[in-house]
Amino acid sequence: MTEFSFLDDYSEGAHPQILQQLAATNLVQQTAYGADAYSTEAAAHITAQLGPGFAGAVHFVASGTMANVVCIASCLRPHEAVISVAAGHIVTREAGAIEATGHKLITVPAEDGKITPDNIAKALAANAHFPHMARPKLIYLSNATESGTVYTLAELRAISALARQHGLLVFMDGARLGAALASQRNDMTLADIASLVDLFWIGGTKVGALLGEAIVIANPALVPDFGFHLKQRGGMLAKGRLLGIQFQALFGPEKLFTTLAVHANAMAARLGAGIVAAGGRLATATQTNQVFAILPDAVAAAVQARFAFYVWEPADAGHSLVRLVTSWATTEANVDAFLAELRAAMP
Repeated sequence: MTEFSFLDDYSEGAHPQILQQLAATNLVQQTAYGADAYSTEAAAHITAQLGPGFAGAVHFVASGTMANVVCIASCLRPHEAVISVAAGHIVTREAGAIEATGHKLITVPAEDGKITPDNIAKALAANAHFPHMARPKLIYLSNATESGTVYTLAELRAISALARQHGLLVFMDGARLGAALASQRNDMTLADIASLVDLFWIGGTKVGALLGEAIVIANPALVPDFGFHLKQRGGMLAKGRLLGIQFQALFGPEKLFTTLAVHANAMAARLGAGIVAAGGRLATATQTNQVFAILPDAVAAAVQARFAFYVWEPADAGHSLVRLVTSWATTEANVDAFLAELRAAMP
């Protein structure tokens, strides 16, 4: 058994404060299906950060795949398609969940992990032979991206402007939105995001929650029927309180959501700097809580005897790209122990 896992940011259960609130409210009876007082208060905490003109809605679901499926399927007609980078999570890591709802995925190259207006425009031009082609209708992006990079406010504004010009919807996968907002590269707020996209979700699972994600419907036109889609696809929990309580803790006065994300990013920065100091290379600058490094194959194998992490893909002769993810629970001691093992294994 390995000493510590850098495989992901949800290997632990939940932050103790969240568990305490779940336990403290355990015997308090509440209305079911998300109509409980805890979910209402959690939604109010989130809505307070979305700007004075916010006229949308907040819903809670148990998983990221559920959030992606319900959000995307809820606002597309059967002949409409999604534009995503080829490395997008819905393309590579969700077992065809979006295609299973009957919607085509149109993939484009990523630049620094991100979708760009130019590549969106090319996809629109290449998929315009109607009615013989599915009509592109929704732009999918994730922040942070699959490679740990973050969008700037200018980049999101440019994507949003193009979408509005062409009558497209914009949807942001926020599995690691906490890490993105806590990044030193970040220059946007939740209110900025709500003003520029039609739907997005805020990941709780990867920032200390036991489970759960908060879907924000920013476009008021998408609000009325969303509950039906949520129910039909199994996303409406009878004990919705379990999700509400957790987001009540994350977005309450103590700002746990931000604190835990900042900590995870700081541990990743420490890890990335230590890898370089030990003689390794970073494939990309570490912007959030994911570290992508290039290590000799023999070194990676040796370190894996004590520490779990993904060997992502071959890099060059004798070297591999590896991914290490830090979390709210990662300590400096965990990072330093990994780095000591790495230094010992380096030639």
